[in-house]
Amino acid sequence: MFETLIQMLGLVACGVAWRILRPGKLSPEQVRHGLTESVYYLFLPALVLVVLWRTPIGLDSLRISLLSASGILLALLFSGLACRLCRMPPAVSGAIMLASAFPNATYLGLPVLQTTFGDWARSVAIQYDLFAATPLLFTVGILIAQHFGEGEAEAGFLRRLMRIPPLWAALLGSLLNLSGVPLGNSLEVVLNHLGNTVIPLMLVALGLSLQWHRFSRRQLGPLLVVSVIQLLLTPLLVWRLAIQLGLSGDLLTAVVLEAAMPSMVLGLVLCDRFRLDTTLYALAVTVTTLLSLLSLPFWFGLV
Repeated sequence: MFETLIQMLGLVACGVAWRILRPGKLSPEQVRHGLTESVYYLFLPALVLVVLWRTPIGLDSLRISLLSASGILLALLFSGLACRLCRMPPAVSGAIMLASAFPNATYLGLPVLQTTFGDWARSVAIQYDLFAATPLLFTVGILIAQHFGEGEAEAGFLRRLMRIPPLWAALLGSLLNLSGVPLGNSLEVVLNHLGNTVIPLMLVALGLSLQWHRFSRRQLGPLLVVSVIQLLLTPLLVWRLAIQLGLSGDLLTAVVLEAAMPSMVLGLVLCDRFRLDTTLYALAVTVTTLLSLLSLPFWFGLV
């Protein structure tokens, strides 16, 4: 596991180096935006479609979705209580809750699971994210951002979900799978070529997202809350729930690792839009990503 993370760290380091060296005429933010937009609208939907089209969908898919939703909702509960007890300002509370609850299930979880367990584990990361985490982010997550932030009200629930291309790919892939429609060889080759670009692009984009330049001591408390909940408490709770639901072996380990992923990069969008503490959230992504180099091998060995 640690060797796998070191290999992926090399791609993340490329993004960090780009942020520092700034080659070319584009800013790091523009490069990151271009990479994430291409992944979000083209490469990731292709990967999701081909994986879910040929992956058996059954009770395990339901269990993975239930565990993902349970972990996120419990993390929101505990982080909300921590913010209230510590009397955090609203903008800080919203950022802490989002950073504590929503894991980087696809951008980091997908490469970790695929490299550790093989291609079959890609479906675990995709189902954990698109069948629970992403819908919750664009519903409950937005409600939390609206409550603690200052932005305007968002469009309706269904309209928000309709704007998520990977989710449409997940629904289409699942429908074709359950309908027994065969996946043609030529189409599979094209989708695989597109999907194979997802992991390196996501890891480079993650490196471009990491930043330390605004760190201050007053942020240690909030960062500690996020790190403990995201990297320790949530995977522990999901592990116990997964055992109760009958998961075992590599599938159990894969689900627990998904729950132990660092904070989701996409949450920065909500922090920007609703005027939450974006600096704190960006630092939370950086800190939890670096700490996950230690926590993920810990959970892999423990489970």
